Amino acid sequence: MAERIEVIIPVYRPGREFEKLILRLKKQTRLPDGIHVINTISDHFPARFCMEQGIRVTHIEKEQFDHGGTRDMGIRQSDADIIVFMTQDAVPYDKYLIENLIKPFERDDVGVTYARQLPGKDCHVIERYTRSFNYPEKSRLKGKEDLPVLGIKTFFCSDVCAAYSKKAYEETGGFEKKTIFNEDMILAGHMIEKGYKIAYAAEARVIHSHNYTGAQQFHRNFDLAVSQADHPEVFAGIASESEGIRLVKNTAKYLLREKKGWLIPELIWQSGCKYLGYRLGRSYRKLPFWLIKKCTMSQSYWEK
Repeated sequence: MAERIEVIIPVYRPGREFEKLILRLKKQTRLPDGIHVINTISDHFPARFCMEQGIRVTHIEKEQFDHGGTRDMGIRQSDADIIVFMTQDAVPYDKYLIENLIKPFERDDVGVTYARQLPGKDCHVIERYTRSFNYPEKSRLKGKEDLPVLGIKTFFCSDVCAAYSKKAYEETGGFEKKTIFNEDMILAGHMIEKGYKIAYAAEARVIHSHNYTGAQQFHRNFDLAVSQADHPEVFAGIASESEGIRLVKNTAKYLLREKKGWLIPELIWQSGCKYLGYRLGRSYRKLPFWLIKKCTMSQSYWEK
């Protein structure tokens, strides 16, 4: 019997990319058996479009949303064998996204697969290189044996577009019900510990990128580090700074090679913002609450 596939998309005030995403999902060579949109209530939601497309919609209040808890709610309401999570701004590159994303599940030991993220047309040069660094052209299967070589990259996974085996999800306890961020890597770490593999499916491609400012990079990395500090069972003893340094060095070489050395000061600024946010986030328990609120991009998380 063919496995059932459901796509779950948490949304908040979705824009044009969301409608493009849905329409391209409808043209896939492997059509999903269902699409479930979990909408955080706002003054902007394309209800008519969703109804016309036959999409199941669940509405939640803003204070109910949680990166892990909301996705866990969606997956536990599903009767599908494979759950594909996407974000509202991740647009399938072609009609083979679902087909290529689920291919790694031909192996019984794969718990989750994640797609390659390609930069959008408006993506800045530095972020464009970061995409290629984090999402290379070659697929890879990652397991516990890769920890000595890959370090924290072993757990790298992104719910921008990722498919989960329902069986593996339930066996490993699923997403954390309350998490500030990084729910995908936390679960990937638990899956690795249980003996499952993480598959990077480079042939499965979505268009997704952001042009973050230095301040936004600071806030994002603060929350990322908070999630790591809260889960020592996954991240303790696994340094990530070396991977960040490698990214900065490689990006600088790329800028020089492309005769765009004038962007190196911007690279240094953004990298400094990332590092400062990360260091503060790792030691957030030592910070006064007012400072935490200044550093985070997830105000509602601290108010719960």
